[in-house]
Amino acid sequence: MAAEPPVSFADVREAAARLEGIVHRTPVLTSRTLNSLVGAEVFIKAENFQRIGAFKFRGAYNAIAQLPPDQLAKGVAAYSSGNHAQATALAARELGTGAVILMPEDAPRSKLEATAGYGAEIVTYDRYTQDRTALGHALAVDRGLALIPPYDHPHVIAGQGTAALELLEETGPLDALLVPVGGGGLIAGSATAATALHPGIRVIGVEPEAGDDTKRSLESGARVTIPVPRTIADGQALAAPGEITFAVNQRLVDSIALVSDAEIVAAMRFAFERLKIVLEPSGATPLAALLAGRVDNPPRRIGIIASGGNIDVDRFTSLVTG
Repeated sequence: MAAEPPVSFADVREAAARLEGIVHRTPVLTSRTLNSLVGAEVFIKAENFQRIGAFKFRGAYNAIAQLPPDQLAKGVAAYSSGNHAQATALAARELGTGAVILMPEDAPRSKLEATAGYGAEIVTYDRYTQDRTALGHALAVDRGLALIPPYDHPHVIAGQGTAALELLEETGPLDALLVPVGGGGLIAGSATAATALHPGIRVIGVEPEAGDDTKRSLESGARVTIPVPRTIADGQALAAPGEITFAVNQRLVDSIALVSDAEIVAAMRFAFERLKIVLEPSGATPLAALLAGRVDNPPRRIGIIASGGNIDVDRFTSLVTG
């Protein structure tokens, strides 16, 4: 008898009900220019307009909202390069508790400042020499906090899946869905929702070339660890996929496309000039894959989750004009 999946479509539906009126129902954008360039009808779920500027608020709130009252009163901990940090800080504040966030020393300044602005205490570490997972677990244990991981948690994954659920409710059936892949929470939740609604849909993850841990893992049939990648897509600079997320993605994800940093920058520039939106590098990777021809046999109707837009003006300007 097959084991029950760690996250079900019912979990995503329940998360959507829990998040109703809390998260923004972000817009779905289209562009005739983009459609013409890629030879398909493309629908972009603009999660850069989500609270905290990225999809991460969905999963963080869904997880924290389900904590027992006694644990909620003690507070939460998280580790993140930026977007999950902000999401956890804001969700904790909204639910009346405190948050302690472990963030890399080289996290973008805008993300550090925003996280502190939501009321969280920040503890920093060196992402290239220290294990953030071990540090995060130790921090939570030492202070009696509930650890809200950035992706490897069923409630976080279910919350992230509500982005794809909303997209498909608006667009109807799609032939393919392109999703950025870091730790794998967004694509695991998205794939859970998308394949339940439309069993024939192709779910395609997109990683930066330097951070191809999920692609390697899917090809080998087991989780692969790589050196921490150096890429402008800081939200995808991870060494290995999550254990829970990989179990989901191994069943539901069809393929992984890789994009270069230069292709990511080109997509950011296209989004700014043609779509009139700002995307951070990680949020632009699915669009980059389409524009650079990294998707094999692109189908007729394609959905994209543009996962976030948290980038300060100086960094954005230096990337797109460099």
